[in-house]
Amino acid sequence: MNEQKSYIAHFDLDSFFVSVELLLKPELKGKPVIVGGTASRGVVSTCSYEARKFGVHSAMPMATAMKLCPQAIVLKGTYQQYGFYSKMVTDIIAAKVPLFQKASIDEFYCDLTGMDKFFNVSKYTQGLREYIIKETGLPISCGLSSAKFISKMATNEAKPNGFLEIPHGKEKDFLWPLGIEKINGIGKQTEPRLRAIGLHTIKDIAHTPVEILEKN
Repeated sequence: MNEQKSYIAHFDLDSFFVSVELLLKPELKGKPVIVGGTASRGVVSTCSYEARKFGVHSAMPMATAMKLCPQAIVLKGTYQQYGFYSKMVTDIIAAKVPLFQKASIDEFYCDLTGMDKFFNVSKYTQGLREYIIKETGLPISCGLSSAKFISKMATNEAKPNGFLEIPHGKEKDFLWPLGIEKINGIGKQTEPRLRAIGLHTIKDIAHTPVEILEKN
């Protein structure tokens, strides 16, 4: 008997807070927008892709962000609206998917295992993504694969506002060429330590004995 294949979809609303703000203030589209503290205090909650081109990113001190992108438009955030749109997306997914996990206000995992008996899972996932965009007006990226962590990485590669499927049996083809910085959880301290011992891709890590990794 053939083993049942797993299908896990990961959905992530792109620059969620900024995307909601652009729905409320469409005149800001195409401009560098930062949602966070004041121009001199606090940290960046999220920012538009126009701001990211200047090196701005989430969790960056606002003072640093404004030095990199002094022309940025800073918004304190409309958090009640963020909750409203997050619930809207949650309700859509809950109505379309038998089993899902809401990982954060803008991130969802959907277990579609077994649905391949009734639907083309890839088309169903893409259709769900398109339906969310149509109903909410928000951009959302999605990854589909056999495992949660692979789907999340696929989503990251699909951004902004895209879809990427990693077929069963093609996991290594997708993962191994990626840089180590693509691995969820590897931060600014771990990355240089790994690169210092010659590990630059996921394939490098896969071929490295556990004892060496534990020592470093």
